[in-house]
Amino acid sequence: MRTGIILWFVFINVVAYLVMSEDKRRAQKRRDRVPERTLFLLAAIGGSLGILIAMYRKRHKTRHASFTIGVPVLLFVNAILYGYFLS
Repeated sequence: MRTGIILWFVFINVVAYLVMSEDKRRAQKRRDRVPERTLFLLAAIGGSLGILIAMYRKRHKTRHASFTIGVPVLLFVNAILYGYFLS
């Protein structure tokens, strides 16, 4: 089970990072965007670290209070849950 959780952690965070990066690219090209609901869902199911890293590396959504507050809160919740399931 431990290996599965670690693989999920890596997988979901890579996906979250790539989706956030893609949203930034779409924003720059003025194309259809990834819904914020999708970004928060990815963060809630374990990908908050990937979202947070992409936010600051790509400078995307850093002015949105819902992201600058919500994603770190979800990261804290994710850390607690990962810690619980890995112990």
